Amino acid sequence: MSRRTEIDVRPITEAEFPDWNRALNTGFLRPPAVAEEQLDARRNEFVPGRSLGAFDGDRCVATFRSFDQELTAVGGGTVRADAISNVTVTATHRRRGLLTRMMAQDLAAAKERGDVVATLIAAEYRIYGRYGFGPGTTMTEWTVDVPRAGLDPRWAAPEDGGRIDLVDGADVRRLGPGLHERLRRTQPGAVSRTEMWWRYRTGVVDWNGSPWTEPCYAVYRSADGEVDGMAAYRTDDRWGDAKQPLNTATVDWLLAVTPAAERALWHYLCSIDWVQTVKSGWRSPDDLLPDLLPDPRAARITTQADWLWVRVLDVARALTARTYEGQGSAVLEVVDRAGLTGGRWRLEAGPDGASCVPTTESAHLVLDVAELGALWLGDASAVRLAALGRVREERAGAARVVDALLRTSGRPWCPDMF
Repeated sequence: MSRRTEIDVRPITEAEFPDWNRALNTGFLRPPAVAEEQLDARRNEFVPGRSLGAFDGDRCVATFRSFDQELTAVGGGTVRADAISNVTVTATHRRRGLLTRMMAQDLAAAKERGDVVATLIAAEYRIYGRYGFGPGTTMTEWTVDVPRAGLDPRWAAPEDGGRIDLVDGADVRRLGPGLHERLRRTQPGAVSRTEMWWRYRTGVVDWNGSPWTEPCYAVYRSADGEVDGMAAYRTDDRWGDAKQPLNTATVDWLLAVTPAAERALWHYLCSIDWVQTVKSGWRSPDDLLPDLLPDPRAARITTQADWLWVRVLDVARALTARTYEGQGSAVLEVVDRAGLTGGRWRLEAGPDGASCVPTTESAHLVLDVAELGALWLGDASAVRLAALGRVREERAGAARVVDALLRTSGRPWCPDMF
């Protein structure tokens, strides 16, 4: 019987970067080989000490990367986040605790840096709760049957005096970052984007080796000329019998900072000649799309799932970074088996601000740090989590008090995959 060798988990060096990327591709079921031009592009994301690898001898068998991020809290304030991505374990080395070791190293370093939360997009639901992450936002995807929607097919321009213009990738790189900054400053759950994000999404940099096909880019300008919305979309070329168009427009991404921009962009996408179906891409569950149609049933939900997961690293800073619509107080006992945060905290909150301090008072509500991550952005319900047995009331009605404090009138949304 062969003996298992000791697996070394450590930050990778520049020389180990190619092997690390080979393991990354293997873990994501992509062709393992990485062309030199893709390696050069991915080096733009390489930060010494933030890419971890697990090595069996000189072979990389697991990958993990984190990077600095800003996350928008309820009310528009931002917190420092440790964004986690590129997590893989090669199939030959599963169930050896490699992810646990990499996660522990990264979260400890994030805590030491002073990050308030950690974030990730979970490919599999059951993995990350045991590391203290909870699903903080939801995404929804709609498929619109355009003929059924009931929109005026003669639509040519927004009725508010604004206009839709088609632009190119250079315009997107020039106009997009400012528009995105305006959106993320008001959208809980939104995260920062780097300049490289825009270069990847406009074909300047080839990250994954897939053939680049330029999408169409539409910009909404308000009556005063302000860029308030932008969308990237692709169309296919499909025809049925008797020359019937059956084309689909698929949205890569859509940003809008006003309801007028959101309405105008969706109306434009649903009025393109020959397009019979519009696929919305990953949208906020609060998106106006279904209800701006004369027949909302024309927009069928095809995907609804958890999206951004949050792991609180500093309870007091997380709870005081956000705003509160109601007034009240609660004593929360936060259980963190990793020992990074937790304890018993008294939250006093209202429209004028909040305080969160350690206390020896009896707890009103007991919850795991993962459930706090789910509640923090205002989408999850403590009452529902109590009914599921995932939080425990020590005082009758405590879950309703917490809901009155934490839940928000607008739902959080993260427009990004990372």
